[in-house]
Amino acid sequence: MLPTNLLIHRQNGETIIPKRLPIDENAIAGATDLITCFQNATGYTQQELDRQLLELEGDSTDYRIKRGLAHLLKSHFSTFEILAPLEPQQLRQRVFTAAAHAVPIPQSRSQTLETLASYLSQELNREVLAQEIQKGLYADLQENRILTQFDAPTPEALLHRYNLSQVQGVFYRASEITLNAHRNVPGEYKLLFRYLKLFQLMAYIEGDADHGFTITIDGPASLFKSSPRYGIALAKMLPALLHVSRWSLKATLDYRDSYSGTHKKGHFSLDDDCGLVSHYPPGKPYDSMLEYSFANRWQKQKTDWQLEREVDLIPIPGSVMIPDFRLVHPDGRDFLLEILGYWRPEYLRKKFAQVRHADADNLILAISERLNLEKTGVKFTNVPAKIVWFKDKLSPKAVLNVLEE
Repeated sequence: MLPTNLLIHRQNGETIIPKRLPIDENAIAGATDLITCFQNATGYTQQELDRQLLELEGDSTDYRIKRGLAHLLKSHFSTFEILAPLEPQQLRQRVFTAAAHAVPIPQSRSQTLETLASYLSQELNREVLAQEIQKGLYADLQENRILTQFDAPTPEALLHRYNLSQVQGVFYRASEITLNAHRNVPGEYKLLFRYLKLFQLMAYIEGDADHGFTITIDGPASLFKSSPRYGIALAKMLPALLHVSRWSLKATLDYRDSYSGTHKKGHFSLDDDCGLVSHYPPGKPYDSMLEYSFANRWQKQKTDWQLEREVDLIPIPGSVMIPDFRLVHPDGRDFLLEILGYWRPEYLRKKFAQVRHADADNLILAISERLNLEKTGVKFTNVPAKIVWFKDKLSPKAVLNVLEE
């Protein structure tokens, strides 16, 4: 994403409109020049790269756009490394200690480096040159880091990333976001809710899979103390949302007017027709190796019960429950299977509370004996679900036994 000084937006009344670049010939040419600059700078210091970028920037009026594109290339496509025979701090200590015992004449500088290079060659069992020591002394400074690898994106991909980052920057100032996820494929909901949980966003969820969900998310400006980290976490949610087919959102923004210095309210809206492109993968088919192993072993069973991965969401007050699998029989019977493997006590308490509020009589909980519920203090009494215990792997036969009871 972009730092606030590289965010560009305009206002139409109270509506905030972030800067977005067209994917046209001129923009592609500009992105190509920047990518080529990074490719040519591979093997050189960041200071040299910055010098070349400044030269490319020239006196153009769109310098903030070029700096924004360069920031993305540095942050997401470049690898900078500290290259030195030893950790620079240790190397400085060795050099300064050796210099303190040398005669203070101009010639002693090179002699000190040559002598230390000889010692280090023996210690490291490889040849160390005096020139390496000289370059490595302050290799830990940012400008001295070496661009060792550059995974060049296509110019179009870079422009899409820039447009997405400009929109993400809007959420740094959000006080509240109302997200309407309309009726979609259940797996898309599941992916979205996983990301809400991953980024630890404070959200209240209402609705169901048949009619869609309304998700109210607290923004960083609504917290007791505004947190840049929370604002960044909120912005990271947007690329995940782009994988959902039908959605719309409205955000209330709290920002400081650059002219008057007063706090003002702003508004921002977005929907699935926004044209933004996500760089997140569309989601893994399984959350864990436990699920993956169970699904593979189920395929080898001779049974009429079908194992389905895409499961409808179960709405509960203020949240949703997303079972791992559905088991369906040709005669119409169906059960929902949730696997509890390796989780913290807080997660287990929340999960059992969800089961109690789910108002479903067809739940099966597969619980690992390694959880040691007695030690964690988590109580699973009065949980309205069938229980299957397992150790390292969940046996399909143990689940089938419960199904046939």
